[in-house]
Amino acid sequence: MALLTLKSIRLAFGMAELLDGVDLSLEPGERVCIAGRNGEGKSTLLKILAGRVQPDSGEITRRDGLVTAFLSQELPEDVHGSIFDVVAEGLGESGLLLERFHHLSLAASAGDPEALVAMGRVQAELDAIDGWSLQNRVEATLSRFELPADQPFAELSGGLRRRVWLARELVREPDLLLLDEPTNHLDIAAIGWLENLLAGASMTVVFITHDRSFMERLATRILELDRGRLHEHPPSLDAFRQRQAERLETEARQHAEFDRKLAREETWIRQGIKARRTRNEGRVRALEQLRRQRAARRERQGQVRLALSPEQRSGKRVIEAEQASFGYPGRTVVRALDLLLQRGDRLGIIGPNGAGKTTLLRGLIGELPPLSGKVTQGTQLEIAYFDQTRAQLDERATVQDAVGEGRDRVTVNGNTRHVLSYLEDFLFPPARSRQPVSALSGGERNRLLLAKLFLRPANLLILDEPTNDLDVETLELLETLLIEYTGTIIVVSHDRAFLDNVVTSSLVLDGRGGAEEFVGGWSDLPERVTAPLLQTGIDAMEQPATGPSPEKAAASPPPKPAPAVPAPPAGRKLSYRDARELELLPGRIEALEARREALAAELSDPDLFHGPTDRLSELQQELEATEAGLAEAYRRWEFLESASE
Repeated sequence: MALLTLKSIRLAFGMAELLDGVDLSLEPGERVCIAGRNGEGKSTLLKILAGRVQPDSGEITRRDGLVTAFLSQELPEDVHGSIFDVVAEGLGESGLLLERFHHLSLAASAGDPEALVAMGRVQAELDAIDGWSLQNRVEATLSRFELPADQPFAELSGGLRRRVWLARELVREPDLLLLDEPTNHLDIAAIGWLENLLAGASMTVVFITHDRSFMERLATRILELDRGRLHEHPPSLDAFRQRQAERLETEARQHAEFDRKLAREETWIRQGIKARRTRNEGRVRALEQLRRQRAARRERQGQVRLALSPEQRSGKRVIEAEQASFGYPGRTVVRALDLLLQRGDRLGIIGPNGAGKTTLLRGLIGELPPLSGKVTQGTQLEIAYFDQTRAQLDERATVQDAVGEGRDRVTVNGNTRHVLSYLEDFLFPPARSRQPVSALSGGERNRLLLAKLFLRPANLLILDEPTNDLDVETLELLETLLIEYTGTIIVVSHDRAFLDNVVTSSLVLDGRGGAEEFVGGWSDLPERVTAPLLQTGIDAMEQPATGPSPEKAAASPPPKPAPAVPAPPAGRKLSYRDARELELLPGRIEALEARREALAAELSDPDLFHGPTDRLSELQQELEATEAGLAEAYRRWEFLESASE
């Protein structure tokens, strides 16, 4: 039996029909991804499923006793108390009683006699409602989510706050979990943790995401919301794109045939006096019906058109850091970094939240002086900076003024255009362009910041979390633009697919002040690097990466390589870390094999031997390292597999 069914749901805001006869049935245990462009109404559909928004018409049927949990994009601002308090409040009145008992027990353990007396009264109330089983549920949830009960909620990072809020919803043991952009502002470790949690859950999950890796890992089906209608697709991004293209192509042919028929009838009705005397009244009524149908047609919103203004070439050396440490007085977040960035490089910066990625960006471009060491910038640098906080946008300004800065015309690729015409390339119609920035959604603000950024001629792009809130189509267009860009790029992102598609090298921050550079994107990183990133716990995410002082760091010898993690003895249950490693190894082996084949194919190209010898040497060294990594991965997999059996 379906948990929840929508039938002929309609909802309009103003003149726009956001949902136009939506039908949906949710079965137990499935994981449904709602896809679609920004502004199509995905979040509104989720709120209807949660019962927070009522449709204008249609029928909603819920199974008796259905428990629904909902994690929205934006968390409430005025949340107080400890993590225990916030999670327990998910149980309603019973949770408030548990919260009170928890604080009284802490006070009593500190020697407060009045708290001990009050505990007795609260304990009697809990006994009456079987509150102890609820307390066990709260404590089990905190343990499962690796959350310290007594840490104040206000001190947590954005990513950890979302984890606490998810625990608050799941402590109710819901049948249906609704997630609106759950991966936004999460680092790779938290995203991987959430993937594992949802993949092993028995509840029904409906989620909105633009993280393609997250979507493909979890979805059992994809529902695309397009112009008020839902279209079902298989749980594969490639199949989704193919079926979407086929549907749009069929729709375009039908519209073209309809328009030709309408044009013929319009020509007929406008013929001379003789034709009007003999015209068929039924044909006239049919023409009027055609006109109504054409007026009611909802055209698909065009694609974003992205283009970077031509830039002056920078010098060959763009940025060089020599034993540079970055941070603030009393707190070093990146220590003794050596980095050489040359023209045309695309560097991805990866690391847990709080590791200092944004601080490092500011240090490399000269906004923040290094605590020690040296940073040298190359010649003729023109920098364009995409700020993840969107601080460059004035909330009070209109969209038009935010880009045009008071001018009606802007220069794009050497051509002068009206600012409203330019904004239409970023899917802002004239009416939307005259609204204030404060009225925009997260995805629209990101598009607006890209529009503002791309007006500036630049040969160094600094992109700090550019993928947040962008729909998949805009994200892929941005990827294509960056791949074709001839300048230099530094990008911070937790989107693994985006990193794989865009960057040529990765700088990995470990959250403790260390940094190590690798060739390629996320999939090219060695297992010894990805495993700690995927297993980063609360301590690494929340504690400042102070590390030793720059002087001690310079004087100390280089750290020895970390010893390999020993496998568990046979006959014993695998630890969480070993079990997680065993789960990840097949994907790592597959990536290494694919890389080995790609390198072998490149080495077999006869043209390679006529080019620079440095390239040939690099490929041979990379092939040797890949084969060594593959052999080690196979050895480790066989060992853990036998231990698990």
